[in-house]
Amino acid sequence: MVAQTPRLSHLLETSIYVADLDRAEAFYRRVLGLERFLRDDRMSALGLPGNAVLLLFAKGGSVEPTPTDGGGDIPPHDGGGSVHLCLAIPLGELARWEAHFEAQAVPVVSRITWPRGGTSLYIRDPDDSLLELATPGLWPSW
Repeated sequence: MVAQTPRLSHLLETSIYVADLDRAEAFYRRVLGLERFLRDDRMSALGLPGNAVLLLFAKGGSVEPTPTDGGGDIPPHDGGGSVHLCLAIPLGELARWEAHFEAQAVPVVSRITWPRGGTSLYIRDPDDSLLELATPGLWPSW
């Protein structure tokens, strides 16, 4: 008999590694309206809807263990290159997001209508990471 896999709850954090932490944080706060939860010299934690957190790490800023007050160290990590992040938006907000991106001088680099009926808008952040905003109808779960 195979033991069942323990249950997961939800995605809590996701990370993007950036060349300029100030520039990246300003972009995500200005363009997506994210709230700053924490900021230090190596990272910025920004609140996402659904109790999730977007962590912006300065490239090379976390390659050594990071001591914590909790009695342990956060293991080293780093990343690079253009990454992809998709955020869910209500169907009724699609036109408002398109207008908001235009007002913020953030070009929509692609717009796709999916077979299930969802629509995705794609933009680039200052580090060339690909951000997607998707309406319901993209996946069976959304």
